[in-house]
Amino acid sequence: MPDISARASATPAFGQADLSNCEREQIHLAGSIQPHGALLLVREPDHVIVQASANAAEFLHLPHQSADELLGCHVGELNGDLLARIIDHSKQPLHVLPKAVRCRVGEPAEMFDGLFHRVPDGGLVIELERAGPLVDLSQDVQAALQQILAAPTLRTLCDETARIFRHLVGYDRVMVYRFDEDGHGEVFSEQRQPELEPFLGNWYPASDIPQIARRLYERTRVRVLVDVDYTPAPLVPRISPITGQELDMSLCFLRSISPIHVQYLKNMGVGATLVVSLVVGGKLWGLVSCHHYVPRFVHFEMRAVCELLAEAVATRIVALESFVQGQSEIAVRRLEQRMIEAISRDGDWRAALFDSSRSLLRPLDATGVALLFEGQVLSAGDVPGTQHLREIGIWLDGKPRGQVIATAQLGIDEPEFAHLTTVASGLIATPVSTSPGEYLVWFRPERIRTVTWGGDPFKPVIVGDDPSTLSPRRSFSQWHQLVERTSERWTPADFTAARLIGDTVSDVVLQFRTVRVLIAQEQLNQIRRQVRISDQPVIIADPNGRILLINEGFERLLRPDLPHPQWIEDLPGLFTEPQEVSLKLNDLLARSQTWRGEVRVETARGFVMPLLVRGDPVFSSPGRVLGFVLLFTDVTERKTADAARERFQEGIIDGHRSITRRLDSKADVLFQKLLSSVIENAQLAALEITEGVDTARMPALLDGVRASVTRASEVLQHLISHVEDIAGGEPREPE
Repeated sequence: MPDISARASATPAFGQADLSNCEREQIHLAGSIQPHGALLLVREPDHVIVQASANAAEFLHLPHQSADELLGCHVGELNGDLLARIIDHSKQPLHVLPKAVRCRVGEPAEMFDGLFHRVPDGGLVIELERAGPLVDLSQDVQAALQQILAAPTLRTLCDETARIFRHLVGYDRVMVYRFDEDGHGEVFSEQRQPELEPFLGNWYPASDIPQIARRLYERTRVRVLVDVDYTPAPLVPRISPITGQELDMSLCFLRSISPIHVQYLKNMGVGATLVVSLVVGGKLWGLVSCHHYVPRFVHFEMRAVCELLAEAVATRIVALESFVQGQSEIAVRRLEQRMIEAISRDGDWRAALFDSSRSLLRPLDATGVALLFEGQVLSAGDVPGTQHLREIGIWLDGKPRGQVIATAQLGIDEPEFAHLTTVASGLIATPVSTSPGEYLVWFRPERIRTVTWGGDPFKPVIVGDDPSTLSPRRSFSQWHQLVERTSERWTPADFTAARLIGDTVSDVVLQFRTVRVLIAQEQLNQIRRQVRISDQPVIIADPNGRILLINEGFERLLRPDLPHPQWIEDLPGLFTEPQEVSLKLNDLLARSQTWRGEVRVETARGFVMPLLVRGDPVFSSPGRVLGFVLLFTDVTERKTADAARERFQEGIIDGHRSITRRLDSKADVLFQKLLSSVIENAQLAALEITEGVDTARMPALLDGVRASVTRASEVLQHLISHVEDIAGGEPREPE
């Protein structure tokens, strides 16, 4: 008996999915194209055509009667210049960004734009479309780049983006889509014809865009559907002779659209679409989605402009989001300074934490905050009662340690707290020590609100018997959902602010407790345990330099073959620069001189770790030293971030210099002018990143911006080279 469950879970082929399994539909293995172009698969290195779209012979005005007759022909028979340009790029991988060439094909000859790229398993795909008009790069694109660069807020940027794209591509409706953490999409900005129903503010469920489609949006940044009523042109033969498998069409701009998605668009009354991806930090942040209500085709030059602008928008999004996080970090640093001053002045830091509740609440846009510390509760704003706060602390102890814990629906997640909904529907908490029950917790109240969906998300599909008649949501009338028992969602910026404040309070707590080790001997055992299990390396010594405590955080750094230090004078041998460390320790012991600096230690794992050191004498009264405290902080991430910052600047400068040395024409000058705008945008983004993002994320974001600039530069260089060909009136002769 066949395994029915295995068959039911199998991945459906393109066009054979139903609405229960469309998430797994292999949309990149379409096996057909939209008929506004033609596709050829060429074997390398002999450049023989081994696969073609069924419409290729007719579309290209070739003497062959059918696609079958094209098979086995040499691509040079179509156009010698096309072959020369392909050979010219033969050493390039072409697996990420297709190359374009304008050429004459057919009898009578007609101008075509050809895009070619390589598929992963072998073969060169050539897609041909009828040539389009020349794009004036010197005006609209330059102005658009400057408007993107000048946008002061995310809302302004998205509004400008919608306006720019509608002006350039002329679609009836242009929307900037933004995805939330659950994959649901919000129409964040919109430009439309006045008579059209507004979609601004509508939400669309994550199921509308399957994960495989989202991954393809990250690879192929521009997708065009010319006519929802098109008849697909199948590939001949269906299976690639090179691989014996379906042709991977991930980078094909002509690739057929999933029948389910086509029906989805028909249900909306849409006749044609242009979708441009906004990729931020290597992830799909959103889309620029353009709808037209009659068929519409956008030529290669304009598609390239759209991709260029999308890269600039994505870079600007990074800068704006980093700026918001940077503002939070500034507020946190001010808070830290007040706590440190309070320790010196009053011997405690908790009053300073709460002396200005606004400075503690505003970074997270919270309405209440509570500190659970050493069995005591301090609070500000609207918070649950003390006993309920203690119960929340116990609940938090059951969560994974060492990370920010958050929910926007506390009463739903934990019904025992349902009665707290009006004051504490939302909760975000961070530990302030390694001890159980010690947290800083922020609260948000319930926000009863209406979410406007583009159709009822809870009735998304109508399942039929025939895949060709599948009907995704028929109604896209606004459907209003009353949302109760939840607060505003916590954003990534909120998580960053909570972590920063939590880390700062944790540091202050650790410093406070190390001082108490020296001034409160009767509490030594309890405090010793708390300091010892801290991840941050700490050394405590008495006034004579005898080491009283080396915590586990520092001991984990030591090589097992080194002797365990008993005195401060024994410490220099643990570091890679013992003489410099010895001088600093002598100043600390002999002159009670504070030590702020950086040292390096060869760890037990055999690598050198950079550490910031804070060495302080502890005074019980002026001139009387109780002992010394040495705190160490791993700055490996910061070093990595600094290196990433240097790589970014060097890459930008070197790339700019290498391009500048080749300038020798008006087109090159135009390229330089436009590239300067792209680089200016990237450098501003890099500045915001380095000012506003925690060091752990900085290298990835900087590398993402650098990759975006590189891609934008390639697109721009390619586009101007292409336009230069067109301006010359004839295809460029191969170099």
